[in-house]
Amino acid sequence: MQNRQHYTDKRGAVRSPSRSRWRQTDFAAPHPRDLTDEQWALIGRFLPKLARRKDRRGRLWKENRAVLNGILWILRTGAPWADLPDRYPSYQTCHQRFQHWVRSGLLRSILEVLAQALHDEGYLDLKEAFIDGSFAPATHGGAAVGKTKRGKGSKIMAIADRRGRPVAVHLESATPHEVTLVHNVLAERFVGQLPVRLIGDNAYESDRLDTELARRGVELIAPHRRTRTQRTQDGRPLRRYQRR
Repeated sequence: MQNRQHYTDKRGAVRSPSRSRWRQTDFAAPHPRDLTDEQWALIGRFLPKLARRKDRRGRLWKENRAVLNGILWILRTGAPWADLPDRYPSYQTCHQRFQHWVRSGLLRSILEVLAQALHDEGYLDLKEAFIDGSFAPATHGGAAVGKTKRGKGSKIMAIADRRGRPVAVHLESATPHEVTLVHNVLAERFVGQLPVRLIGDNAYESDRLDTELARRGVELIAPHRRTRTQRTQDGRPLRRYQRR
C-alpha cells in the first residue's frame, strides 16, 4: 500500500490529504494562556499519576498537563467540547477526564486548597463579599431544573470577594427564590472562613435572613424594596456601595 504524503507548515502542524482538519504535533508551542511551569508545579502534584495496564496493551494516557489545559480552555471560553483546538488532546479525552475528576471530587479539592492558600496569603479578601444569581434556561431538563415564569431552568448562585475572585458557587433549581438559597451558597464556599459583610440587591432583603446571618457573624447589606413601609436598615452602608 502506497504511503500517503503529509505536509508540514512552519508552525509544525501536520496535514494529511485524507483529513480536512489540522492536527498539531507533540512539538507545537504552548498557548500563551496555558498553564505556566510555576502554575503546573502547584497544581500537577494533586492530579493522579497515569498508570499503564499490566499487560502493557492499549494507548498511553495523555499527559495531565495537556488535558488540563484543554479543560481550562473550554471553561474559559464556554465553547462546546467539539470545538476544542487541535493543539490539545481530543475533546473526548478532555471531556472524559474532566467528568472523572469532577465526580471523584478531585477538582473541588484542588480548588479548595488553592482558595485557602490565597486567603491565607491575603489575596482573597472576605471583609466584603457580593452575592448574586443568574438564570440558565434548560428546556430539555436536567439534574437541577425547576419551572418559573421564564420557563424551565436552573439558578447559578455565586459569591465573590471585593476583587471579584470566586468564594462560592452553587447550582440550584430555578424555582426557589434567591433569598432562600443564601445558606446553601455559603455552605458551598471554597474556604473555611465566612465573609464579614455580604452585599446583595433587594432580592436578598429579608429581616429573617438578616437575623440568621448576624448569628453567624455575617452582616447582610441589601436595600429595601420600594414597596416596604417600615425600613429597619441603616442607609449609610447602602449609600456607600451605591457610590461605587
